[in-house]
Amino acid sequence: MITPLFEAAFLKAVQKHSSIKKQLKKKVDMILENPIAFGEPLKGNLQGFYSCPVKRNFIIIYLYCDVCRKKGDETVVACSDCENTPDQTVKFVLLGPHDDTYA
Repeated sequence: MITPLFEAAFLKAVQKHSSIKKQLKKKVDMILENPIAFGEPLKGNLQGFYSCPVKRNFIIIYLYCDVCRKKGDETVVACSDCENTPDQTVKFVLLGPHDDTYA
């Protein structure tokens, strides 16, 4: 079973964009069912992370610890709690409009 972990920035964005809570919950549930199927792997300075659209120009940025470790991305991502986080964890990191989130 996959455990969700929500970063402070993600939770703050959920409050800010409360009008999409229903769509957001649906996407979070889908990601937790199969983190790889619903996300697109990111590259460059976001290597190790995935993005998933919530609606047209709104995205979730998340990390699946199991895949991060298998690919060796944990050295690039460098989570402060990596050693204490189980493989079957999805960390929801950011939420917001596409351009703002990637900035």
